[in-house]
Amino acid sequence: MNPACTHIIDDDEAIRDALEWLFKTRGVSCRSWPSAESFLAEWRGDWRGCIVLDIRMHGMSGLECFDELLARGSQLPVIFITGHGDVPMAVAALKKGAFHFIEKPFKDHDLVDLVEKALATDNERQRAAASRETVEARLATLTQREREVMELILEGKYNKVIADELSISMRTVEAHRSRIFEKMEVRSAVELAQLLTTLRS
Repeated sequence: MNPACTHIIDDDEAIRDALEWLFKTRGVSCRSWPSAESFLAEWRGDWRGCIVLDIRMHGMSGLECFDELLARGSQLPVIFITGHGDVPMAVAALKKGAFHFIEKPFKDHDLVDLVEKALATDNERQRAAASRETVEARLATLTQREREVMELILEGKYNKVIADELSISMRTVEAHRSRIFEKMEVRSAVELAQLLTTLRS
């Protein structure tokens, strides 16, 4: 898994240098980019971390970059750096899913606080995705019959009812139930239901 990184995208070299210095003194791993185009040319879907993005730049704007990231399915939290006149645009970006915006001039600690929250949000998303993958991998080990039994277990039906509905013996239902719990690594129907909510969150 890639380490988390804060990507600074700004066409002003002095601002890039200042932000790099700020983040590194606070122990935040970062990398800077002189344009949206240069960032997008190297962007990869498995990157972790967050993006600090200037809303106004020469060439592709921050908003255009954000739209392109959304189109590519990026889930990296984006913090916009805005001037006073850009606040309405930043608010519009929030409605599209941007993480936050910060208005110039800003206090260093305010930006670092925002970045740390964004990094924590991305980390939690990664953990949730990993949990979903684990549950999906366990589900993939179930046979078709075990899946049928599992659905009826989740509906709260007793073994006898499941046996009648599937035209199998009680002993067979019990064997299936035992294998389902073993494969899904749970001890009860309640735990099974709780585990499967991971896929719906």
